[in-house]
Amino acid sequence: QVQLVESGGGLVQAGGSLRLSCAASGRTFSNYAMGWFRQAPGKEREFVAGVSWGGTTTSYADSVKGRFTVSRDNAENTMYLQMNSLKPEDTAIYYCAATVPAKYTSRRAGDYDNWGQGTQVTVSS
Repeated sequence: QVQLVESGGGLVQAGGSLRLSCAASGRTFSNYAMGWFRQAPGKEREFVAGVSWGGTTTSYADSVKGRFTVSRDNAENTMYLQMNSLKPEDTAIYYCAATVPAKYTSRRAGDYDNWGQGTQVTVSS
């Protein structure tokens, strides 16, 4: 298994930016496709963004397209989520997750086997 630790969350005003990081250890990071998910209070966990094992293919939820950018640095065993133009509705706990390379397009949480503990993002209006 690969162990994942998120960081970079915090409190920001609407319109501001944050960059989340997901540091991986254990198994070879480049063996995994990666994703970001989020969960707001009282809501189901939802897909935010995904990136293929090599970083060449990315996908986004419609709600964040054009505002968020996912990337990864396999040499540093780290995935990032750059979040710009943040809105109050982006408030949630953000999780990074890993899956097998063949599922890099999956937006289903159930397809991801390894999860971090989450980092809180709060956007004030």
